[in-house]
Amino acid sequence: MQALIIDDEAHNRENLKQLLKAYCPDVLISAEAEGVEDGIRQIALYRPELLFLDIQLHGQSGFDLLQQIGTINFEVIFVTAYGQYGIQAVKFAALDYLLKPIDIEELKSAVEKARAAIVKKQKNERLEYLISYLKDENKTSPKIALPLLNETRYIAIDEIIRCEADNTYTFFFLASGERILVSKNLKEYAGMLSAHGFLRTHQSHLVNIKFIKSWLKEDGGTILLNNGTKVPVSKLNRDRVKEALAKHFKL
Repeated sequence: MQALIIDDEAHNRENLKQLLKAYCPDVLISAEAEGVEDGIRQIALYRPELLFLDIQLHGQSGFDLLQQIGTINFEVIFVTAYGQYGIQAVKFAALDYLLKPIDIEELKSAVEKARAAIVKKQKNERLEYLISYLKDENKTSPKIALPLLNETRYIAIDEIIRCEADNTYTFFFLASGERILVSKNLKEYAGMLSAHGFLRTHQSHLVNIKFIKSWLKEDGGTILLNNGTKVPVSKLNRDRVKEALAKHFKL
């Protein structure tokens, strides 16, 4: 799970990171922040699945942060030293509430709740998309569901020019010129899109064959796309990509 920590005290952030590393190793801390404004920026940038949020933040509160964000597409675990905030946290529909100093078993329990909630949410989104797809009689261009910060975008596969890995994230480049960042790795999408004419040219690149303009012999092999973008072809994938191009363009 990709997570953020927002706490105005550095030693608290470090302590929580160490506890997560030791007892919840599947929780990956993408970034941390110490206040409301910085926290909002980090959430927009990293699109976490889980937020560990201190309630008191330099004269403001974690509630202020959530109210300013609007749509909340992540789970929230409040962390605070003040027990009187518990009722407020519950009323704000927090996933869980941890009192400092953090109890290890309570932390593990809260993270497990988050994991279950995230999996359920993903299953519900996929089911909703499946139902809408089955109701679509035309199906001229199937769509893929991309989870973003404030929405789930349904993108026509024919509109995707290419995908590029960025560590554990994936950039989608669309025919409209828009670029979308999704917090899932390229391997997951390569499996989904391979049946729709997408070629894995490189460990970090996935290309829609319909947008390929030519094969360049530079650097041992490079794909030139219709929009002028050059995409590398790794030595490992070279023969397979050439074969797919020859078959598609009937060379």
